[in-house]
Amino acid sequence: MDERTLQEIRLGKLQTLSEHGNPYPERYEATHEIYEAAALPDGAEAVRVAGRILSIRKMGKLTFFTIADIKGRLQAALKQDEVGLEIYDRFHKTVDIGDFIGLQGSMFTTKRGEKTLRTGEYCFLGKALLPLPEKFHGIKDVEARSRQRYLDLIMNEETRSRFLLKSELTKAIRRFLEDEQYIEIETPVLINKPSGALARPFISHHNALDIDVYLRIAPETYLKRAVIGGYTRIFEFARCFRNEGMDPVHLQDFTMLEAYCAYYNYQDNMKFLQKMLRHVVQTVFGRTEISIGDNPIDFSKEWPIVSFRELLQEDCGIDIDKFETAAELLAEIRRRNIDLGKKEELVTLGKGSLIDQLYKKVSRPKLQQPTFLTRHPISLSPLARANDDDPKLTDRFQLLIGGAEVINGYSELVDPIEQEKRLLEQATLQEGGNEEAMCMDTDYITAMRYGMPPISGWGMGIDRLMQVLTGQQSLRDCVLFPIMRPLEQ
Repeated sequence: MDERTLQEIRLGKLQTLSEHGNPYPERYEATHEIYEAAALPDGAEAVRVAGRILSIRKMGKLTFFTIADIKGRLQAALKQDEVGLEIYDRFHKTVDIGDFIGLQGSMFTTKRGEKTLRTGEYCFLGKALLPLPEKFHGIKDVEARSRQRYLDLIMNEETRSRFLLKSELTKAIRRFLEDEQYIEIETPVLINKPSGALARPFISHHNALDIDVYLRIAPETYLKRAVIGGYTRIFEFARCFRNEGMDPVHLQDFTMLEAYCAYYNYQDNMKFLQKMLRHVVQTVFGRTEISIGDNPIDFSKEWPIVSFRELLQEDCGIDIDKFETAAELLAEIRRRNIDLGKKEELVTLGKGSLIDQLYKKVSRPKLQQPTFLTRHPISLSPLARANDDDPKLTDRFQLLIGGAEVINGYSELVDPIEQEKRLLEQATLQEGGNEEAMCMDTDYITAMRYGMPPISGWGMGIDRLMQVLTGQQSLRDCVLFPIMRPLEQ
């Protein structure tokens, strides 16, 4: 039967249910979650649970069916001799796979060893008008799984486990930060200036104020404003938006965790993050060594620290310190036949951005074990503190795991005069066609002029961390409801 015919049959059953009461009751009082009931001892009575029916097996006067939710599964048994012929027949004439139902009964274990609820009575809680996908086939199409994540969650155990793991990961990080005396705050999503990172923003219009606004690309400058106001340890799980290309490791909207600590430098944070991630991995996975694809990743070992210059010298033989300008460096890259793609865009990049592209192409994929990358060019880090020994570099680090950038952090620039100078340089790049360069943010400069303590901060993509730790090929598989082009288009 086609989907339309199946829906008409279910609508008929809905009509029958309506004759016996409202098929969409307002509530149901359960005594246990499904996973809790599945762990109860045999003989437990007056057990009330609710969930979606995933399977039904009728064997004459005995029917077994399974109910489920995001956390668990439970088999239930319905016997005609116990509930009566009328109720038993009504169940089979009105109830379908996909419907929601409330059950009350006692626990026992079948001869096959499966924990089961002996149903004494049931309450219909909601009709599914469309049939679920066939259990055997599930949802194989990757795009369909992202587009209809609700079905993916219902049908695929691996998907349910992954997103429950993401919730546990977030919870473990939050608790660790709170135990370290960090305070969680919120900063605005709609902002006047898209500062805080090198990225192309989304623009919108605020009708009430009649001004153009931007969706934030990072919460950084507002979190620093909070430090100016007196906070010493803060963090935020911030939804961020960047109007850039889409690929397996980038999405336009994502969750960024940023944290700042007054009186820390970037080296303090490198030690702190090694401690934090070891704790979080141990808490969530129950061990400090996990496999990412074919690579065992050991979080318990000391993490190496390498510089941009050292890495690129080793991987492609280019000493970036020998080239004063972006044009000279680009000529050397082309002389060595290193293909960075984006040929037309490369000529508009500053030296720092060009170095970043080179590193992403030749070095980043090789860094599988947790590794700190340091000594970034200053043009790549407009908000980072310059190194005291070499002002062309910054006191910055990136943490790479499994060939992916997971954390970016640095000793913050707190000198308002130097910050204004760097933002002016960024604004010039922006006027020259670099859409990822920062704009001038005079309000932030004004805040800085009221004084800032030494600060170190870091940002971590939660979706990216999940992608790395679970070995997913696409970032979409770590986001519950990724934005996609509508089917009608």
